Amino acid sequence: MKYQTRDFGEVEIEELKVVDMVQPIFGFDEYKKYTLIHDEDMGTEITWLQSLEEPSLCFILLDPLAFASDYAPVIPEAILQTLGEGEIALRVIAAIPQDFKKTTVNMKSPVVINVDSRKGAQVILEQDYPVRCPLMKDGE
Repeated sequence: MKYQTRDFGEVEIEELKVVDMVQPIFGFDEYKKYTLIHDEDMGTEITWLQSLEEPSLCFILLDPLAFASDYAPVIPEAILQTLGEGEIALRVIAAIPQDFKKTTVNMKSPVVINVDSRKGAQVILEQDYPVRCPLMKDGE
């Protein structure tokens, strides 16, 4: 099926590539169908979570272990059961301002996706992680 996107133009998405957000991105409850878009040139640490219901809605997801090797969130068991059995991918949403050196990531509310069932959820962790964690240290 073809979808129009703001950042990627028209994209062809197979039904098997649709992610159903069973617990939507906070503030965007009405949007539940997404796809993951990868750019091989940028590596596997960066992914775009593109809404299939709103062309202008797209989140930049990062692999938190690429920059925070001690990140060990405890995902609630109820969420894991809702997502089902299978491999889980954990990503955090990045906020990239005009000065990209001031990029922050939301470590408090990761996006969890079961890559087998194609179900996803954004969760609020009970652990004390920052909502706006600077991606770069001063001077980097």
